[in-house]
Amino acid sequence: MKVVAFLALLVTLFHQGYSNSLDSCEGRCGYGTDNNFSCQCNPSCERFRDCCSDYTELCKAEATSCKGRCDEKYDHDNKCHCNSKCTQYNNCCSDYKDLCDSDGGGGGDVITDAEIKSLSETLYALDSNKASASQLIIDPQALVHDSQTGSQSDLSSRLLFKYLDEQTLFSRPTYAALLAVLDNYNRMTGQTEDMSSQQLAEQDTFVKETMSNTELGRELFAFLYTKGVYASEEDFIHDLKMMWFGLYSRNNNKMDSSGFEHIFAGEVKGGKVSGFHNWIQFYLLEKRGKLNYYSHSFNGPWTTYPDVLGMQFKWDGYYKQVGSAVIGCSPEFDFALYSLCYITRPGKQCRLSLGGKELMIQTYTWDNSSYGDGKKFIGSAFPATPRN
Repeated sequence: MKVVAFLALLVTLFHQGYSNSLDSCEGRCGYGTDNNFSCQCNPSCERFRDCCSDYTELCKAEATSCKGRCDEKYDHDNKCHCNSKCTQYNNCCSDYKDLCDSDGGGGGDVITDAEIKSLSETLYALDSNKASASQLIIDPQALVHDSQTGSQSDLSSRLLFKYLDEQTLFSRPTYAALLAVLDNYNRMTGQTEDMSSQQLAEQDTFVKETMSNTELGRELFAFLYTKGVYASEEDFIHDLKMMWFGLYSRNNNKMDSSGFEHIFAGEVKGGKVSGFHNWIQFYLLEKRGKLNYYSHSFNGPWTTYPDVLGMQFKWDGYYKQVGSAVIGCSPEFDFALYSLCYITRPGKQCRLSLGGKELMIQTYTWDNSSYGDGKKFIGSAFPATPRN
């Protein structure tokens, strides 16, 4: 019997190693029950005794912290709270003042949520390169509940992108610069990304075209400059190149990933799609027959572009449970929003306002390596469920 038990233990340990993130609560705290995972990360798991081994560490500790929760809506089930009224009711989490009350960026003056929302509205108004309704037509088809996103059911028989005026949009400098960079990556983690001199030059061109050569990008720099985050445009551009394109290891100690690859191009890790939050990459792969759109679990409140969708799809056989993206925006707008949120709210929720509607972007720092004077690379960033 001892031999049998020992063998069973070995099989279990092997399965846990093979399943990679399937047995972890990382990024899953509070989610509904999902049978595609080997364990769960919501309060019900304690009752059904199917919690992941790190549930207590990652989720229960999170319930008493404001990390990633600043300005969230009131929820009576939470042990403490992280919105502006918690001080009035004396029920704030212990780290509310450190993380939310005087939340600022990586240097310079404190940057308030109101300032970020005001700037995002300005960037929204300046996005002259976004797709118009005549240049882009999408067909979202099936809308599913959050509890169904893991079912891997193809509920949409048609393509998501019904029409795109490539001739007009892709001839614009920022779109052309993005297209040149998107095809520079090996999507499989654990394989070193060796960048040629031409590919490095394409990265420089993308940052220059989006941030230096557009009114939108110059507006972002002007704001960060006046807040004391950057001393010059040269510092700003250099930091963007490092935080976005600096390589680090997600798997097997190989220099296999970057913030840009993860968010814009998408990756595959542990048998599933990781990152992938750019609408143009989605369009290109769907057009080539490499991507199969299944459904969407949320659709933003906007009636014009940019809009926000949370999509379910398969990329050459690898599944993405919720691949959210800002649809129809220009490359410079996408790049600017993520950069603004990462610079001012690294590793936290970032509240934006677009056309009078609120959008939340969640950013994550890459904590296993750094650049410069201890600065953190972008680990991930994505638009979460828009708030009406």
